[in-house]
Amino acid sequence: MASVSHGYEIRKAVSAHRGEPLFEGEPATLPALFLYAAEKFDRTDALNYKRGGEWHHISSREVVRRAENIALGLHSLGISKGDRVAIFAANSPEWTLTDAGCQFAGIIDAPIYTTLSPAQVKYILQDSSSRVVFVDTLAAFERVSSAVAECESVEHIIFFNAAEKLPANSITLEELEARGEELRSQEPALIAELANAVEPEDIATFIYTSGTTGEPKGVMLSHTNVISNAIDAGSKLDFSPDDICLSVLPLSHVFERTGMYLYFVHGMAVYCAESVEKVPDNLKEVRPTVILGVPRIFEKVFEKARLKAATSSALLARIFDFAIDAAKKFAMAKETGSLSAGVRIRHSLAEKLVLRKFREFFGGRLRYCITGGAAISDEIYLIFTGAGIAIMQGYGMTEASPVITANCPEFKRLGTVGGPIRNVKVRIAKDGEIEVNSPGVMKGYFNKPEATAETFTNDGWLRTGDIGRIDEDGFLIITDRKKELFKTSGGKYIAPSPIEQMIRSSRFVNQVVLIGNERKFPAALIVPNFEMLASYAELKGLDLKTPAEFCQSAKIIDLFERQLAETTQALSQYEKVKKIALIENELTVENGELTPTLKVKRRVVDELYRSKIDALYQES
Repeated sequence: MASVSHGYEIRKAVSAHRGEPLFEGEPATLPALFLYAAEKFDRTDALNYKRGGEWHHISSREVVRRAENIALGLHSLGISKGDRVAIFAANSPEWTLTDAGCQFAGIIDAPIYTTLSPAQVKYILQDSSSRVVFVDTLAAFERVSSAVAECESVEHIIFFNAAEKLPANSITLEELEARGEELRSQEPALIAELANAVEPEDIATFIYTSGTTGEPKGVMLSHTNVISNAIDAGSKLDFSPDDICLSVLPLSHVFERTGMYLYFVHGMAVYCAESVEKVPDNLKEVRPTVILGVPRIFEKVFEKARLKAATSSALLARIFDFAIDAAKKFAMAKETGSLSAGVRIRHSLAEKLVLRKFREFFGGRLRYCITGGAAISDEIYLIFTGAGIAIMQGYGMTEASPVITANCPEFKRLGTVGGPIRNVKVRIAKDGEIEVNSPGVMKGYFNKPEATAETFTNDGWLRTGDIGRIDEDGFLIITDRKKELFKTSGGKYIAPSPIEQMIRSSRFVNQVVLIGNERKFPAALIVPNFEMLASYAELKGLDLKTPAEFCQSAKIIDLFERQLAETTQALSQYEKVKKIALIENELTVENGELTPTLKVKRRVVDELYRSKIDALYQES
């Protein structure tokens, strides 16, 4: 037990099965983590947000005080240790404060993506038996109000932002905190009792899988699970209180959630992005040193820069292409240890012409782009690395809290997801499936003992559902999702993800989904980059304006066929795409075609575009 300046003591020792502490006072529960950050770093700008055109700051001590009041407020409503509450809200400081408040009270929170349908929201509320729903706005609540009304377990609705007319059984977060403050004055020792009752192996949260296959499953993660992962994942990166982070990914996702704990344990300043659309502006304002993202974010950044060059002038487009090529060759030469004088000179020129400005898009002082959630293409990795922005690709899953492996400055390799982080063991099963053993591995799926049993081996290792191999130096290489492998009618197995990455390297491709299960050959559904196509059409004198006109144009289809032939020439004959169909509308989370972390829901896409897919094979 270690004393803190908040008037009570709380457990700071690590759990028995963990490795040696990385630092003195390493916390074992989430309440201890937030107290540790307040005591050790005492930041005035621990949590930052922008409203009314101005940035506002919340100190690390204020985070603790408000979290304690939320915990006490929930206690005053009769919500006790082990009860469940749901958080249905976009990223905001209130999201993190609410999560922290739940942890101080030993309450299990269940985050819900704001993009989910009312039926999906209802499923999670009912499955978790949530007694309280935290919502950011009245508009967000109204979209799912009928679903919430059908959940008998829900007793209270708590709104982050006040509205003139709240529904029945509703209060604002401000009112909840006021209740907590009043209870604190009446029972000063109560918050210490609540926080010290939390054990390391208690469940901290249910995180529902995004459901690319089947219904969502509530992953039960304990305090030890998430804290061990936050600490161990950062052990090979030199994070410090000097770092500034821009929080972009949804906090409902375990990657950003554990990242938030990592930020606090290292005493960093965290800035909440206003929205996805505002990220470019926020990058320039905040000038972060660290950012977590999924590959699609970095792909879109590059696409935006390339489009800007392409639409400026033919000369600028050629200069941009030269600089990007020089960056890729420079990064590859450094990877292979074959850096020549010619490559250095080209890179130096590219630096002056383009690359310096490319870094300025991120604020100019970014040290690490940490990416996970899906594989990042070699091309994007080389471009960013060659431009002086370190991309550290890792691998993980919700069931592992989530980080399993990661690249770091001293141990990285192109085409891999790095090596196991501290205290994590990885092995490859006979069928190629990656299996994991670590302190971060979940307790199981809530209410699903059979699914839990299926996910673990007889000796207790987690089955990831991913196929991969470990090279001679200990780097993990992911080849595909076990459930995404498909077999052609000729009996050939095909891994779609690597082929999709190749196709996406074309500047004209926005999104692509490979199809062909039980068909004669693989085909592809492609969402074009219409802005880049418009530039191409103008150059070629094609009278094409609308997405429909582009998708139906024989000359545009011929362009894509030539692009595919070029980008996939290294494939075996049976893997090569024989037919394509161009899609007018981008695949989105809102339409149910993507998960909240932007992974394709293949089964949904197959159903939505069944007639178009069938037509491709009928034509053959």
